[in-house]
Amino acid sequence: MLRRLLPLLALLLSALPAAAQERVLNVYNWSDYIDPYAVARFTRETGIRVRYDVYDSLETLEGKLSAGRSGYDIVVPTSEPTFARLVRAGALRPLDRAAIPNWRNLDPVLMERVAAIDPGNRHGAIYLWGTVGLGIRTDRVRAALGPDVALDSLDILLKPENAARLARCGIMVMDSPTDVLPSVLRWLGRDPNGSTAEDYRAAEQALMGIRRHVRTIIASGSILDALATGEACVALTYSGDVIQAQARAREASRGVEIGYVMPREGAQLWFDMLAIPADAPNPEAAQAFIDFLLRPDVMAGITSHVRYPNAVPASRPLVAEAVRSDPNVFPSAEALSRTFVAGTPPRDAERARTRLWSRFKAGR
Repeated sequence: MLRRLLPLLALLLSALPAAAQERVLNVYNWSDYIDPYAVARFTRETGIRVRYDVYDSLETLEGKLSAGRSGYDIVVPTSEPTFARLVRAGALRPLDRAAIPNWRNLDPVLMERVAAIDPGNRHGAIYLWGTVGLGIRTDRVRAALGPDVALDSLDILLKPENAARLARCGIMVMDSPTDVLPSVLRWLGRDPNGSTAEDYRAAEQALMGIRRHVRTIIASGSILDALATGEACVALTYSGDVIQAQARAREASRGVEIGYVMPREGAQLWFDMLAIPADAPNPEAAQAFIDFLLRPDVMAGITSHVRYPNAVPASRPLVAEAVRSDPNVFPSAEALSRTFVAGTPPRDAERARTRLWSRFKAGR
């Protein structure tokens, strides 16, 4: 018996060093936000196995990192406010550019917009970006508001008389004061970064004016599904979620046609950043992953799959033509000139904003 067991024991012992030396990358990213083929390809090319977890709100991500020892090597916080706060708190590891040679592929103009909160771009590279606007069922909006309604303004949602007419077909707002309040302030003709008591009173009055007509305030990922199935006819959310919903609706062939409204008042522009937590267990693997993602062919595949624009200009000719030519994915220079980047309010104002949002959600 012992003689028969010896070869098996030898085999098991010989496997131990390989298992002990297995390289692993722990990724924490937004849901529905990467091309699965890219993850498989990274493992195939590097031998690094990827553990991939997802979240659906910045609050979830920030809470996980604030507790410390998250165990993640790569996180993808939005530039404002989460990435900015993490930079200031020293919660992110400075990147070693020598280990990320594909850094040179990044758009310097877009990276400069992030440098205001991350001097020298020391802690993050832009992954994907987009705007905040409205996803709409064009036919139902026109049926409710008239065939000549302008489909380029937040008036569709934020004018109470319009919201009242649209309530029956379903209005949704993403559960993110960070992204909603600046857009409301801009629509009101105020500074989108305004944080005075008067600013917040005006924003709250506008939101409460439509609250009884809003079916639900929910995570953006759930809005994507609701738009695709026709459950909602108007939703305030991220551009890429609307564009993904368009694609899903067309694939389902149920006659659901979805449009995206990039507000003429000026849309909020945001950037999601590739960053490494300060206590990441595998920072070398994380930097290899960032370098991999910044390859034009890899980033083109991601944009083609998730329909969010990226910050690697050389990838654009490789993006699927239907995505590459969509002005909602890649806005024109003129449309981009009207965008704004929201800042992080002072701590007292942030508390006031949180209380405002709680009242809006509760409807009182």
